[in-house]
Amino acid sequence: MDAMTLPAVPLEEGDVDHDKGAVKRSRVSGIDRALQVIDHLYETGAPAGAYAIAKAIKAPLSTVYVIIDDLVDKNMLTRNADGSLWLGARLYHYGLAYARSLDFMSTATHEMHDLCRQAGETVQLCGRDSDHMLVLAMADGPSHFQVTSRVGTRVPLNWTASGRLLVGHLGDAERLELFKRCARTSPTGRAEVDPKALSEAAAKAFEERLSIQAGESDYAVACIASPICNPAGECVATISIVLAEQKAFGKQSHYADQVRASAERIEQLMGWRSH
Repeated sequence: MDAMTLPAVPLEEGDVDHDKGAVKRSRVSGIDRALQVIDHLYETGAPAGAYAIAKAIKAPLSTVYVIIDDLVDKNMLTRNADGSLWLGARLYHYGLAYARSLDFMSTATHEMHDLCRQAGETVQLCGRDSDHMLVLAMADGPSHFQVTSRVGTRVPLNWTASGRLLVGHLGDAERLELFKRCARTSPTGRAEVDPKALSEAAAKAFEERLSIQAGESDYAVACIASPICNPAGECVATISIVLAEQKAFGKQSHYADQVRASAERIEQLMGWRSH
């Protein structure tokens, strides 16, 4: 291979089995360790030092140092002035190339910009990343209203209108167990955390193809979202209008109609909706 070849690192033995409290023999390849480092930074959403990363992924510090140095050299990680590590620009370029290859993202992004112009507000496309909602794409509205959740933002599912829609198609028991596991108190303290209430709200919002939240994740910010569903009826993403809380309730039905229509158009363009 070319410059992407990973350094030769020793296969590791003597990792700790934390379930049994005993030492076991294990072998982990260099590429697996590199992915563990990158996944850890992605999942935590914050820079970290080599020691913290090694501890989190349960790898020898010497091995992690070797891998990190090579990833930094290849621009897959970047080292901050304080020595902490973060995702590098090369990963961003890979992500852009992958996004361009997806018909769905191309179609949905085009509709996102159309809705932004039509509504005159910020519009986002969001997807699910395990127990979190992830902002996939975003079109800034013309107003001076600032939205803190930019592309790449991950927040617990119970904080947002989109988060509830993304699991609304699941069965009752599965939704309930999911919210028992992942519901968290939001910065404003206004997000619902009761699993039963969240499960019922998610099912209702999905059935109505509309979810609205205000001030739950950010002060004075509202979100009006609609699900984008595949032929199996699963919510694969959402499209939402993000705006000032007072504006949302002044013209709620107007924005609701717009966002529902956009979600349906995406489904039709993808061949997922026959009417």
